[in-house]
Amino acid sequence: MRFAELSIEYDDRVLEPRPWTQVQSAWAAELAQAADPGTLLELCSGAGHIGLLAAFLSRRDLVAVDVDPTACSFMRLNAEAAGLSHRVEVREARLQDALAADERFVVAVADPPWVTSGAIDRFPDDPALAIDGGPDGLQVALACVAACRDHLSAAGSLLVQLGDADQADRLVAALSGGGWQVGERRQGLGGVVVQLLHP
Repeated sequence: MRFAELSIEYDDRVLEPRPWTQVQSAWAAELAQAADPGTLLELCSGAGHIGLLAAFLSRRDLVAVDVDPTACSFMRLNAEAAGLSHRVEVREARLQDALAADERFVVAVADPPWVTSGAIDRFPDDPALAIDGGPDGLQVALACVAACRDHLSAAGSLLVQLGDADQADRLVAALSGGGWQVGERRQGLGGVVVQLLHP
């Protein structure tokens, strides 16, 4: 499929890229343009469309993380097709194991599964691993936030994609008192992106 300027390969083993998620890519690139030199981070990358477009638009290097080996294979394939393989490092790893202690990123994007476990049967065409966000839909999103906590640069941002404004409110409430500052929200046709600022 076409995803803005990129051609993205995928199959039914990974989540089909949603065109509206270009909102997240463009926002990450916008933030990167104003940031100090440094690398982008993508968590729960899937086929890689969001992070790759952000890297393409911002001309930044990218570290992309996903636990699914099939998703990582597509990420590498799509990075090569975009002419970005020399600037993209793909890591097949759990969120808590993916980053070295001294790594820092200027902008991070996370596209975690956010469907509640009890509702995933409503989406039979989507792989369960790619959409199951746990009992409240926030389990993986909170894990992404935790994984980024010590890995953003001083002025860094984490952009988290969620299903709707209510879910975004619940994420922000869950992080209350944890040091994170909440920035903007941007709405897409299929979800909302929340900006969290370096704690």
